[in-house]
Amino acid sequence: MFLRWERSWLEEVLARALARGGDYADIYLEERQSTLVTLEDRRVERVHVGVDNGVGVRVLQGENTVYAYSNDCSYQGLLHLAEQVSRAVAHGKATDLAELRREAEGLACSEDIPLDAKVEVVQRADRAAREFSPLVKQVLVSYGDVRQEVVMATSTGDLVEDQRCRLRLTVNAIAAEGGVIQTGFEALGSTADFTQALDSTPPEQLAQVAARRAAALVQAPPAPAGEMPVVLAGEAGGTMVHEACGHGLEADLVQKGLSVYKDRMGEQVAAEAVTVIDDATLPGKYGSYRYDDEGVKARPVVLIERGVLKEYLYDRRTALKEGRSSNGHGRRESYQHKPIPRMANTYIAPGEWDPEAIIREVKEGLLVRKMGGGQVNTANGDFVFEVAEGYLIRDGEVGPMVRGATITGNGPEVLRQVAMVGRDLGFTVGTCGKDGQGVPVSDAQPTLLIPKLVVGGLAERRGGKS
Repeated sequence: MFLRWERSWLEEVLARALARGGDYADIYLEERQSTLVTLEDRRVERVHVGVDNGVGVRVLQGENTVYAYSNDCSYQGLLHLAEQVSRAVAHGKATDLAELRREAEGLACSEDIPLDAKVEVVQRADRAAREFSPLVKQVLVSYGDVRQEVVMATSTGDLVEDQRCRLRLTVNAIAAEGGVIQTGFEALGSTADFTQALDSTPPEQLAQVAARRAAALVQAPPAPAGEMPVVLAGEAGGTMVHEACGHGLEADLVQKGLSVYKDRMGEQVAAEAVTVIDDATLPGKYGSYRYDDEGVKARPVVLIERGVLKEYLYDRRTALKEGRSSNGHGRRESYQHKPIPRMANTYIAPGEWDPEAIIREVKEGLLVRKMGGGQVNTANGDFVFEVAEGYLIRDGEVGPMVRGATITGNGPEVLRQVAMVGRDLGFTVGTCGKDGQGVPVSDAQPTLLIPKLVVGGLAERRGGKS
């Protein structure tokens, strides 16, 4: 580890933090090395390489949380933070300190990649997107990676050291023709090594997907509007399950009464064919980790099993409130943020249907192969999403691409409506924002048939029902 620390420091800091009362205390030490390379208009516009380190100290007492952080990671700096949080805690009985025991030492980051190689990645993507079609007029490419080393110590005796690596590559291809301008976006996110990740998904492949989508959208007719069957392809990724379902299963929103799933434990909340899992242990996925940001070992969590609500996503604070243990979903953006319940890799488990057979079941509807941005109300589950890549389905066959479509509905109601679940599984990656902080996540789903959704569009819909 680059951070300098000693076990005796951590024990004394925890004791100092709880000196005036508290149920629990923890320390989060972090050093982060990051690289960012952006390219626009054929030029590398920005190269940023930086190092940041700091520490956060937290005390929980009843419903109250006191958190302080600093970039002073010295012994005296840690003691100063502990004194600050201790003074802020109401007087009460302090918890007994457990003897610190080392849980893990992660050694995931094995490569030392020169900056020139990272710059070359964005240049390769730019060339591939421009060469794909003359309709592509502009390309924006961004590469970023983070190498993070953390130490986490808790008053319950946990001592975890971990090393984490992530990289992300995004391509925006902008196409134009006859006054119509459209954008195609594609992203790669991984916790695998640089070479492994980019050998698996070369930048040229990513760029060509983005360019193909943008060029096709320019020439696509407007989408029809109306209520119709919608097939969400596995390759569309799990935006739907993340936004319309996942956030509502985070324990802090449930406990605040801001989730449609509050007081629904053990009830049927989805179709029997639907099982929803959040698994931070999936190898190489962008949202994966061995230990969460509170030192709790990651494990798969079955949230909905065959339609029945089984579990919420907990951090230590929300778990302590219910007298139970965290299930490893306390996450934070950095040492400057306190941990909160967050998703990692959230997905609907594959079913038994062949994806092509699902499409053949639809007489007239919409096939969504890529989701765009959207909004969701976690309190009632209502959502609206843009369709980044969609096609008409006619008589069980995939028809022309359409542009400008949106889908509107209610998350729990959609899950109850699911009629068919494919045996495929497609992932998307992103940075999930909540309470002013972002964390890397992956989302996935198999091909799904939703018999009835409201599709927004500008074209008139021809007659017919599925």
